[in-house]
Amino acid sequence: MDQVKTGRLIRTMRTKLGLTQLALAEQLGVSDKAVSKWERGGGAPDISLLPSLSQALGVDTEALLRGDLEENDMTNGNMKKMRFYRCPACSNLLFSTDDADVTCCGAKLTNLVMHKPDEENALQIEHSDGEWYITAPHEMHREHYISFVAFLTGDTMIVKKQYPEWGLDVRLPYIRHGMLLWYCTRDGLFYQNI
Repeated sequence: MDQVKTGRLIRTMRTKLGLTQLALAEQLGVSDKAVSKWERGGGAPDISLLPSLSQALGVDTEALLRGDLEENDMTNGNMKKMRFYRCPACSNLLFSTDDADVTCCGAKLTNLVMHKPDEENALQIEHSDGEWYITAPHEMHREHYISFVAFLTGDTMIVKKQYPEWGLDVRLPYIRHGMLLWYCTRDGLFYQNI
């Protein structure tokens, strides 16, 4: 931890939020002199204060330790470059249009890696009644099922959540070109261009 960089970040975020040193100190249960000392780079907050300080300033604890807020390069939000995350503890689905620090249930998540499907994980896709009709003979048991099916184009994402014990039977609007993705709880994320 670089005390000067961390102090600069604390000051920047505190002033952005319109807080005085005294107001921030009262939220944390420390003196305003302690906050002043941190901001001048003369010391660092005690490690036990970092969670409270990061919450009060609206920044990640890791950013406080680094002393800066990393900004991602602009990718203009191309939906085909969407990142998918799934929490192993609660099965929460999370999406981002660019790299992101994503946490859930206290764990840092890494984005799911897309694979081409094998025969066991392939979907049947047909154009029917002006829609894409998607089915699969894939298992749909509680321990092993397709959790979601998504369709991506450059500017659109459609997600259909799937549930165990239900057959996979999805209808999507017919959009001529795009990428179909689906997530198998055992085998991972798969894709197919259509």
